[in-house]
Amino acid sequence: MTEPVVPAPANASGARGRIVDAAYDLFSRRGIRAVGINAIVTESGVAKMTLYRNFASKDELVLEFLRVREQRWTRDWLQDEVARRAETPGDRLLAIFDVFHDWFQLETFEGCSFVNVLLEITEGESAVRRASVEHLATIRSFVAGLAREFGVDDPDAFSRQWHILMKGSIVSAGEGDREAARRARRLGELLLADVAVGR
Repeated sequence: MTEPVVPAPANASGARGRIVDAAYDLFSRRGIRAVGINAIVTESGVAKMTLYRNFASKDELVLEFLRVREQRWTRDWLQDEVARRAETPGDRLLAIFDVFHDWFQLETFEGCSFVNVLLEITEGESAVRRASVEHLATIRSFVAGLAREFGVDDPDAFSRQWHILMKGSIVSAGEGDREAARRARRLGELLLADVAVGR
């Protein structure tokens, strides 16, 4: 297996960058509810007043974390890795699970922050919850685009089926199944074969 390439912290300079990097690390590993402002202040090395000058509330900081997470994890890592590993739409869909497999082998595997947020914040229509829902829709849009190129009749419905495989493999990996992505890939192959018959 090739050494997994995963998004690394940006190690940004400046107070705001240090705050975001500290929040990114803590929220990714522990979840958003388990991490208080004091922990972020300690990790970032900035004064609490400095943190609040940059982010008026913890929710604002969580929203920035989710924005950065989408950029680093989804756009700069997952999508780029999929494109690097495969050329055709069908192979790229399956390559998602190859990338996941490498991710699941890491000791630092922490699951999907956006799914974790939905599980942590179940009440109401908070901005943080909406941001997580929108991110998951972005992932489905990425999958739907590949499905459209593959020739699937209903890319939206297909993307929802594929996304179930993706999220299910992440949850299974969180339970300790390091082969979850390979199992999901095999199901994906069946799904692709099924839609290919109808083309």
